[in-house]
Amino acid sequence: MQLNERFLKRMEEMLGSEFESYLASFEKKPESGLRVNNLKLSAEEFMKISPFLLRPVPWTENGFYYQDCQPAKHPYYHAGLYYLQEPSAMAPAAVLPVVPGEKVLDLCAAPGGKSTELAAKLQGEGVLVSNDISASRAMALLKNLELFGVRNSLVVSEYPAKLKTYFANWFDKILVDAPCSGEGMFRKDPSIQNAWEKQGPDFYHKLQKEILVSAVEMLKPSGRMVYSTCTFSKEENEGTISWFLENFPEMHLLPIAPLPEEFDHGRPEWGNGNEELRNCVHIWPHKAEGEGHFLALLQKEDADGAGVTGVYEEKRPPLTKETLEFLEKCRIDPEKEVLRLQEERLYLLPKGLPNLQGLRILKPGLYLGDQKKNRFEPAQPLANALRPGEWEEDRIDLKVSDPNVIKYLKGETIAVDQEGSGWQLVCVDGFPLGFGKLNKGMLKNKYHRAWRYL
Repeated sequence: MQLNERFLKRMEEMLGSEFESYLASFEKKPESGLRVNNLKLSAEEFMKISPFLLRPVPWTENGFYYQDCQPAKHPYYHAGLYYLQEPSAMAPAAVLPVVPGEKVLDLCAAPGGKSTELAAKLQGEGVLVSNDISASRAMALLKNLELFGVRNSLVVSEYPAKLKTYFANWFDKILVDAPCSGEGMFRKDPSIQNAWEKQGPDFYHKLQKEILVSAVEMLKPSGRMVYSTCTFSKEENEGTISWFLENFPEMHLLPIAPLPEEFDHGRPEWGNGNEELRNCVHIWPHKAEGEGHFLALLQKEDADGAGVTGVYEEKRPPLTKETLEFLEKCRIDPEKEVLRLQEERLYLLPKGLPNLQGLRILKPGLYLGDQKKNRFEPAQPLANALRPGEWEEDRIDLKVSDPNVIKYLKGETIAVDQEGSGWQLVCVDGFPLGFGKLNKGMLKNKYHRAWRYL
């Protein structure tokens, strides 16, 4: 690989005696990883059914290395049992201590790897707001959250400066996986060097500061935030955090403990000399089996100004008899849940949201289906979000080895040895894939056209 000479000189100055080991890492093949979806099963449960040869990723309990296989082609991927993610990129969401019931923001969320893990930590309780300023990138984020079966999220596409006017002092936890120069991804994707040459560390350092100014205003007192990048640049890492601590004295760095032996401490000399910077973390490809990453865990000790108070009262939508019957089948109680009907589309919203009128919201909650005249048509995201105990009848449960699984994922009509008619939940080894409509032993396929197996 031909590396930029200016970049190499900077890395040699930073790494000193470790520089040759860093260079040697480019001779190694990048590692591939998958992270088990704990909304659907534990890592231990997945290992019992996994068709892949896996090794644990040391810094997260549900992450694994894989090789010589194609997990994205397996039906378990379409059932949302795991997310394919570069191993070092698993670290930011792993170190943010999210617990069920909290309000969590993923500020730069696309394509969704970190948001899906934050959602799994919430276990369906609380609120996850996943934001990305690029509406096109946010569509990939939306799909990944739906595939994972996330029920308590909304997907937003706004500039952080606008977002903060709606969520002042509101979030318990925030993840800022900031836009960066991407030096840690050069081995995996050499083309990133082209963008680095056009927009280097100085450009991203300025952008990161703007994002953090908005993020801190949305964090509750005592709330915690992770700042992360996939670059080695000291300007974007210790440099950005130095500036942040100087300008927001209510923010303090916390140690990430226990620190995996593969990780390095931060370098005060790469910032303003503040010894607190040692609490930052570097992931280097010559020390860990992964690409480059930087992490900083921060806590807000105090805050001025009032936060957002009150909950927006959603009007109860007019639901037909057919819709109510369908919701009952899914164990969704319209008297206890927050529902919104947008034209024909029915959504299940997270509870406790403020008034968000004026925001560009791509997904206000879980898309349940379409309320039509004399019928209700369930949506693909509802199938993926169904849990054990919900929709126990009218199921077609296929073994993963059954050829009908791939036929279903390709959108084909399949013959099934099952009586009955109407909507059926199609599952693989008990995990939902999607819906179909049964009539005289033939299942008309309703699997999402854009998600089909290729």
